[in-house]
Amino acid sequence: MRRINNRAYAEFKGSIYAPDLRGYVYFYEVEGGTEVFVEVWGLPSYKPANGGEPIGPFGFHIHEYGICEITDPMDPFSSAGGHYNPTDQPHGNHAGDLPVLFSNDGYARMSVFTSKFKPRDIIGRSIIIHQNPDDYRGQPAGNAGKRIGCGLIKAV
Repeated sequence: MRRINNRAYAEFKGSIYAPDLRGYVYFYEVEGGTEVFVEVWGLPSYKPANGGEPIGPFGFHIHEYGICEITDPMDPFSSAGGHYNPTDQPHGNHAGDLPVLFSNDGYARMSVFTSKFKPRDIIGRSIIIHQNPDDYRGQPAGNAGKRIGCGLIKAV
């Protein structure tokens, strides 16, 4: 795929649920859409549900607002708002819905293509990593759980 000179970037910081979380995500405009490349360290260890909430795989979404403040430590990054959804779609088809991140001993790396936005569309928004996997059905946000990491999306 031919890259076009339209890029964006975010650097993650962790919440109290993943204080060692760090990493970055790049958004590259390519023909027909955007290539998303993410690399993250310090993800919490996997824990199966066993009647409660699992930890991992990790929900991964673009959110409405470019705010990564922790005003309530028990509900970090709530200032980022809901999922980026410019076409008012049901959850599972939001422009900001991305595949879950699978951790390998706290490390995840993924590249994915989407035709739902271009980097210029998401500059000034945030990208969130959630503690639980997204079910891609629950409304409005897929039951992805606590927000464990946040990054502000900026132009490169």
